Amino acid sequence: MHEGRILGAILAGGRSSRFGSDKALARMADGRTLIDHAMAGLAPHVATVVICGREGGLPDRPAPDMGPLGGLNAALHHALDHGFAGVLTTGCDMPFYPAALPAALIGEGAAILKGQQLLGWWPATLSPQLDVHLAADNNRSIHGWLARIGARIVAMPGLVLPNVNRPEDLANLSRDGGPR
Repeated sequence: MHEGRILGAILAGGRSSRFGSDKALARMADGRTLIDHAMAGLAPHVATVVICGREGGLPDRPAPDMGPLGGLNAALHHALDHGFAGVLTTGCDMPFYPAALPAALIGEGAAILKGQQLLGWWPATLSPQLDVHLAADNNRSIHGWLARIGARIVAMPGLVLPNVNRPEDLANLSRDGGPR
């Protein structure tokens, strides 16, 4: 396990275009919002949680509408400026955060959960490199960033997490009850 305080960051700056409304505020069957579930899942594993890319949270850095990397960059700079060793991230549409995930991700260098690139571990010292990456002429995809820094891809066989992109995904999730 990595030494030092860990910041939790919920990446919530997306446009929710496939969902049709603000996905973070969509309610699950229990009446709580997706972002509330994301917060509750991540909070036990970190010293504090910030929300990136939404009103009242950390603004995307260096500018709005940079995709998840703008939110990650804001979180990394916040972590570096406030003495955190690194950042555990999740998406606002990830209502389940596996308890075993931090131990699997945290280590040397960045790491993501295979198939869920927003569930990641990012050392705070990556913030200057992400500034450079975002200033470069590239498509700002998270996949390009992962390749640039040589992030580890962590597999957790048997774990299936829901992907909430459309209202029917949320309806199915509420009916099914969660990850397997």
